[in-house]
Amino acid sequence: MFGAAVEAAAIIEALALYPSGMGEERHTAGSRPGPPSDGTVPFQAISADCPVLLVHGLSSNRAIFHVLRRELRQAGFHRVTVLNYSWLRNDVRSAARLLADKVERVCEGSGRQRVHVIGHSFGGLVARYYVQRMGGHSRVHTLVTLGTPHRGTLAAMVPLPHQAIRQLRPGSDVLVELAGPAPRCGTRFVAFHSDLDEMIVPTANARLDHPDLQISNVPVRGVGHVSLPLHGRVVGEVCRVLRDAHVAEPRAAA
Repeated sequence: MFGAAVEAAAIIEALALYPSGMGEERHTAGSRPGPPSDGTVPFQAISADCPVLLVHGLSSNRAIFHVLRRELRQAGFHRVTVLNYSWLRNDVRSAARLLADKVERVCEGSGRQRVHVIGHSFGGLVARYYVQRMGGHSRVHTLVTLGTPHRGTLAAMVPLPHQAIRQLRPGSDVLVELAGPAPRCGTRFVAFHSDLDEMIVPTANARLDHPDLQISNVPVRGVGHVSLPLHGRVVGEVCRVLRDAHVAEPRAAA
């Protein structure tokens, strides 16, 4: 019951913030993080040379990531940016092409060869398609997905003609393609799935299973679909995952 109330509040918050996410984002990658707004002790700052790219889902935009962006910067990731695309004009494949272009620009601007990517909902499939089917594994060190229908969702069976929605249905051409072999994919995948995710039916379909991929599935209890990128416990764990991955990333010899 509490989780449902939190999800309702998250939906209201997301709707209120949506207009603020429609314009171009302001780049504040060099800003120093301030104290956490909730009074918690931040992660120990790490060198902030690994960019993090966020990909939103359907009916959303960059505003959904305002909590996650703040906490990533608190964790030491100073280069955090968002692929802000039109979900009405793009499906998985076309949005993945936009992501590919964005990653190249981020790498060029930062001087880094690899990035971390976080995808919420449909955005996780976009990022996964880029990694598995477009050579993105050479650029993406870790891909975190939040409530992504890796095996489709029955919620997408609604009689709407939009191609992106059809691609979320179990057995769609995109999901069949992603289930195919990916023998050279070195990207690490971390899939967060919640037992209270009302948009992923059944909720277990947000788990990622593939014999060729390096996968960690992270179960979450009592957090709704929209709440996932806003929930303090989930956001904290995402920061921890990327912090640990970043610290473990080998550096080239001088």
